[in-house]
Amino acid sequence: MDQHRARLDRLWRRGREFLGTDMAIMGGAMSWVSERNLVSAISNAGGFGVLACGSMTPDLLTAEIEATQRLTARPFGVNLITMHPALNELIDVVARLQVGHAVLAGGLPPASAVQRLKDHGVKVVCFAPTVLFARRLVRMGVDALVIEGTEAGGHIGPVSTSVLAQEILPQISEVPVFVAGGIGRGEVIVSYLELGASGVQLGTRFVCATESVAHANFKRAFIRAQARDAVPSVQVDPNFPVIPVRALVNRASERFIEFQHETIARVRAGEIDQKQAQLTIEHYWAGALRRAVIDGDVENGSLMAGQSVGLVTAEQSIGEILGDLMTQATVAVASRLGEEAGA
Repeated sequence: MDQHRARLDRLWRRGREFLGTDMAIMGGAMSWVSERNLVSAISNAGGFGVLACGSMTPDLLTAEIEATQRLTARPFGVNLITMHPALNELIDVVARLQVGHAVLAGGLPPASAVQRLKDHGVKVVCFAPTVLFARRLVRMGVDALVIEGTEAGGHIGPVSTSVLAQEILPQISEVPVFVAGGIGRGEVIVSYLELGASGVQLGTRFVCATESVAHANFKRAFIRAQARDAVPSVQVDPNFPVIPVRALVNRASERFIEFQHETIARVRAGEIDQKQAQLTIEHYWAGALRRAVIDGDVENGSLMAGQSVGLVTAEQSIGEILGDLMTQATVAVASRLGEEAGA
């Protein structure tokens, strides 16, 4: 078993060294879920927790980072949204509190933001949806990339994780690349490592951890759900584009379709213009995730979930979840070594 673990360690050595962790497994930054308790638990168990800053003010982020640092001495990161109006101030908070890694999400980051982080010695991680995007980020000086497929929860792109991995991993070697979207078992982690990934990122798999502050109703919805229950939000009119969000179907997601029709009808009636309508549609989900995660309103809130939700069958501790992943990965490595030996 030791030789199998050693083989796994070699496969993700680059990711482990970049993160400073025992396992090159990042926690996805999920608003209202990826807070101090879950993040510190992931890091303490040997993975790499990532705080979701979301719309926090610099003061709130300061408090959350300091609280996390009181719970763990292990490395963790902070996810910052590039469209945040106080992005520079948030970067300064990350630097002042000596957080080693920042994950920039929400589109191509400003070059100035990347440089500001690097000037403070913070390692920068960004999302790359295409090879061209990845190359541009590398030229900007980012230290690592995440490629996330459409199987993921929350805001998603159109391409599957497996295809993105085939497109990007053979083309990008300058920086570590972490694969995300639909990952829920250790065998798949090994497969992506063998394709050239330096590690992986998981979100949905951690929602039902005992250390997660998500409401019992939210966790229960995840445990009951199948993969096919996590679907992208529906856009009813291409003239009123909607950034797709993958979530479990509930009353709120069905109501969203009706709400779009009602809002578009107001435009046609001359009550509001198209820009106002677009903003109205985008604001529909404001506060919806908190209603579900924190308040437990799983009918009128947003149940953002990746398709790996079908692999979540019980509430487990972070240690148990990571332990299961490691066992599965080690068995997969052992199987491959056995095949090689018999070849």
